Amino acid sequence: MPKKVAYKTQIDYLQLMDENGKLDARLAKDLLGDEEVQQMYEHMTVCRRYDEVAFRLQRSGRMGTFPQNKGQEAAAIGSGHAARKGVDWLVPAYRENAALFMHGLPMHYVLVYWMGDERGSQIPDGLKMLPLSVPIGTHMLHAVGIAWANKIRGDDGVVLTYFGDGATSEGDFHEAANFAGALQVPCVFICQNNQWAISVPRDRQTASETFAQKALGYGMPTIQVDGNDVFAMYKATRDAIERAREGDGPSFIEAVTYRLADHTTADDASRYRDEDELDAWKAKDPLIRLRKYLEAKGLWDEDKQEALEARAKAIVQEVVKTAEEIPAPEVDDIFDYTFAELPESLKAQRSTMRTTSLGQDPSQVGGAAAQTVR
Repeated sequence: MPKKVAYKTQIDYLQLMDENGKLDARLAKDLLGDEEVQQMYEHMTVCRRYDEVAFRLQRSGRMGTFPQNKGQEAAAIGSGHAARKGVDWLVPAYRENAALFMHGLPMHYVLVYWMGDERGSQIPDGLKMLPLSVPIGTHMLHAVGIAWANKIRGDDGVVLTYFGDGATSEGDFHEAANFAGALQVPCVFICQNNQWAISVPRDRQTASETFAQKALGYGMPTIQVDGNDVFAMYKATRDAIERAREGDGPSFIEAVTYRLADHTTADDASRYRDEDELDAWKAKDPLIRLRKYLEAKGLWDEDKQEALEARAKAIVQEVVKTAEEIPAPEVDDIFDYTFAELPESLKAQRSTMRTTSLGQDPSQVGGAAAQTVR
């Protein structure tokens, strides 16, 4: 029997605005209005300020930890702008604050969460988003479940789920992608390829030449996008959402971007990351690029920049004040709101204020030993 080609494809790469802020007018025709772009830049700037202040809160002992979003604002804003508020769902990891704020999440919620108060995960009524997800990759299954429910109900909402490149090495990603493809659900997978899975570089975590090609195995349209180009991210996401809303199933977007800060405040990227690499990506900073574009069009100048930075400072100060003035939760809250009916083991914990996390029954611990398991 003669050999034949069973499958053949290619992965397209999309960039509309280069690193100098020059836009391809033909590809970007009628894509975004000047006012929209200006608003997106302002939102990105406020979020950058928020990110920097959150980092300082952790360093001053006012927050437990924080994963900075710095450098990935265009991927969040470009994709988030393509989604319809109150219709489409956002299912984030933890570097998409800008998209969540754009869709209405009060900004202090994220600070409250990282300050150790789970009330920061209590999404206000009317907002179609899930809380931040710290476990790597687990939330994509939830995203596909929501998308499947939308399809069954005839709801035209589309689900955007965000995750890092490292999450594509997790089984949950492959299960979610398989279900999404097999069930043809309205879900857009947005992989933020920031080049590092904590301290593991991308070329050590996968043999794939791109992350986008991983979607091919699940029958999804897939594309690689310049994740620091807000125009390209908007177009790729808008197109994917339109396909999903028309009943054509899931899509995959690989946003090629970079984490300019440490993985979290518990990390020290200088121990494993080359300074030259970092400097090269700083030159591709999405905020600098978009500002160059606006300035070239005569839509931005130094006076506007100074006014924006002052406004961003005031906004973030108010957000921090709001977060820090929320009274601390009561110790009993975790007992009061986790179960409808408290199991006997937890009743014992509540009454003794002793944990069984070491595999010990509180009733078996007494005297001085009891003081060690509080």
